[in-house]
Amino acid sequence: MRKTGLAVRPATLADVSSLVELRLANAVAHVALDPRIYRVPQREAVVRHFTAMLTDESGRDAVLVAEPHDGRVVGMVEVLRTSEPPEHQILRPEPSAQVHTVVLADVRGLGVGAALLDAAEQWAIDQGIAYLSAGIYHGNVGAVRFYSRHGYTDSGVSLVRRLPG
Repeated sequence: MRKTGLAVRPATLADVSSLVELRLANAVAHVALDPRIYRVPQREAVVRHFTAMLTDESGRDAVLVAEPHDGRVVGMVEVLRTSEPPEHQILRPEPSAQVHTVVLADVRGLGVGAALLDAAEQWAIDQGIAYLSAGIYHGNVGAVRFYSRHGYTDSGVSLVRRLPG
């Protein structure tokens, strides 16, 4: 897939170091939003995660990367299937997935995120997934604006209470 000279393709094991850098940069940005909620994970844990995802032959989930003509990975999107609700719950069992998009700060606003999201949505459609969700922290105004521009809407409110202890 190409958008403004940008290729979006499935990630490979050769991309693990780029994926790790994207994840860690994204973590640092999120810690700045709210350090009570977010953390910077250990590099080795992130390496293990992406290595496991990219060697899993089940095709359950996807990691796609964006690279301009110079071959540098400048963004990624993960599409992670969610479990269907158990039959005793009231939610309809529809195939769904969560989508997580990360774009390097120096290329934001150039269509990278849009190209990644388009590719993720096409992958999901091809897999029979009925809907995607993006769990965005309310204080991450840029991400809320990005996903909203691409047709993502509120589907409810997630209320939390931190317990003592």
